[in-house]
Amino acid sequence: MSAQLKPHNLPETQDTLNPSKTKQILEAVLLTTQEPLSVTELKKLFDNKLSTALINNLLKDLSEKWLESGIELVNVAGGWRFQTKAEIQPFVDRLTPQKTPRYSRAVMETLAIIAYRQPVTRGDIEDIRGVSVSSAILKTLIARGWIDDVGHRNVPGKPTLFATTQSFLNDLNLRSLEELPPLDELESLVEKNEELPLEEPTQPAT
Repeated sequence: MSAQLKPHNLPETQDTLNPSKTKQILEAVLLTTQEPLSVTELKKLFDNKLSTALINNLLKDLSEKWLESGIELVNVAGGWRFQTKAEIQPFVDRLTPQKTPRYSRAVMETLAIIAYRQPVTRGDIEDIRGVSVSSAILKTLIARGWIDDVGHRNVPGKPTLFATTQSFLNDLNLRSLEELPPLDELESLVEKNEELPLEEPTQPAT
């Protein structure tokens, strides 16, 4: 009886994978995905049979492999992702020019208050700024995916509490809120990492 051939379209079993092959799989997945992937998600590639420590070590090896390249493997709040290095991005932008972001002072002040004082209510923001907060500003930041409502304060009126999101950290290349820069550096950090304009809407507040 002749030996039965293994179909080429079947994935290798974990027993046949070595560290080199495992890194190739991690590399391919991270290069072709749009969003950061956590170690928990990456472990699913191997039926959760690889330890967190091993995955982290392999990711570190991959990160070092790309050190001399124009792209880098970084760890942000949402997980691991490949991205263009900051010094290379201006050249990439020549092919796909991005509109320079414009930020109103009101938007930046509101974002900063939420980032550094969260969770906060609209009333908290108004108390700190000393002026009313336009609903349009909050809607803009929510639409951008940088803030969201996270509940209600247990006081009369049950005002909505706002906090920053994981997307906010991802877009600023941060892993946690503890990595937020000093307040006076936040605006430059946002502008450096933002690709789309974020303007205070001109329609009247409701």
